[in-house]
Amino acid sequence: MAAKLYQFHGSPFCAKVRKLLAFKGVEFEVVEVDYLERKELVLASGQMMVPALTLESGETIVDSARIATRLEELFPEPSIFPQGWRGVHIALADYIDNQLEEAVYAVALADELAHYRRQGVDREALWRLIRERKFGAGFVDRTIANTAANWERARIGLAPFDEQLANLPFLTGRIGLADFSLYGQLFYFAFTGEMKIPAEMKNLRAFFDRVDRISSAIEESDG
Repeated sequence: MAAKLYQFHGSPFCAKVRKLLAFKGVEFEVVEVDYLERKELVLASGQMMVPALTLESGETIVDSARIATRLEELFPEPSIFPQGWRGVHIALADYIDNQLEEAVYAVALADELAHYRRQGVDREALWRLIRERKFGAGFVDRTIANTAANWERARIGLAPFDEQLANLPFLTGRIGLADFSLYGQLFYFAFTGEMKIPAEMKNLRAFFDRVDRISSAIEESDG
């Protein structure tokens, strides 16, 4: 029996976990959670957020950082912590998942809105409600209207990573946790099927393709 990953397709944290599982060689099934109907997710994890991972043993873990830690405990090889770099990878992954995510998310918001709009007015309405309860009334439209400023902020945030990858395949030379976090955030630029990582950031584009090629058998489920 394969593990089950409960996800929303566009989530960078779900993209991160998919590649962690593939890297570890863990067979898993993707369960795409309906944005409105989350009963199966709640029954599995006791909460409504993704990613949630149910292992073959029946254990369920939520939150991409906790999932990464648990996978490393259960499947230590190949390791997500290159020798001598564990602390750096933990710190970098935390920065990428939280600080960089804020900058990249603003750019991705229009594509995410379009994704849920295609699924129907009820799903779009819930998606808007959740974000505006968290960030304030008018957040979605206000953010989307600031396209130029959003892209400038994203470019500034991504530039050091593009520079770091100029002569390295991964952030510290060997692949590790921070690389999976960075891949997840870059997935914001690719989840529509169109690559939107800025063309001038050739190192990040090559890095994304490199990590994207890590694969394992995935059986899709309608959830």
